[in-house]
Amino acid sequence: MPLIRRIPKRGFSNARFATIYIPVNVESLNFFSDGARVDEVLLRQTGLANGHSSGGIKVLGDGKLTKKLTVVANAFSAGAREQIEALGGVCELPAPKAA
Repeated sequence: MPLIRRIPKRGFSNARFATIYIPVNVESLNFFSDGARVDEVLLRQTGLANGHSSGGIKVLGDGKLTKKLTVVANAFSAGAREQIEALGGVCELPAPKAA
């Protein structure tokens, strides 16, 4: 057997460095009252975002939003941003954490 075939093959994996978001669907935001400011703390208190998150919250466009909200999340899908802003709501990114 040639040496190159006898040596174990190990490759690079980007999994350690990937950003993992907790997904929250737009339809579940109807739980909050009209005009409310929804952020990660409020989503965790209501049980809509559970689990460990190093990347934060990502709002996905699944479902239909019926209320005007100010949503603070780390990422938004294009459909979610479109639905929130169509009703006069605001999509905000949180302030960066100080090092």
